[in-house]
Amino acid sequence: MTMTAPTITAITFDCRDVAAQSTFWSQLLDRPIEPGANEYFASIGAVHDPSAKGPTLLFLGVEGERRMVKNPVHLDLHADDLDAAVARAVDLGAERVAHFDEYGVEWVTLRDPEGNLFDIGRPSSAP
Repeated sequence: MTMTAPTITAITFDCRDVAAQSTFWSQLLDRPIEPGANEYFASIGAVHDPSAKGPTLLFLGVEGERRMVKNPVHLDLHADDLDAAVARAVDLGAERVAHFDEYGVEWVTLRDPEGNLFDIGRPSSAP
């Protein structure tokens, strides 16, 4: 069976102020913030428009100070077969950190061999 490698979905920024961060990057890159932005989440790019140029940038609200245990900027990857993609990443040397299923997305957070966090996800199958 041929394994399909995951693809980069977005570059994700954990931020204390989603509006300020997303506005900064929107203005710097001259790319609009997508509709639906709020105090917890904003995006710029191809989430809803695959023809948009450049990578999708996601801005996620985090409470409190940034901790050294989590990257404030990380890659989000997409895989149709989440379990297989996670297993492959672990076989290649990643460490599974956590599993989430919320906001319409199911994802697994992993740590690469140097300790950098990244996520592999897919749309949630949960109702």
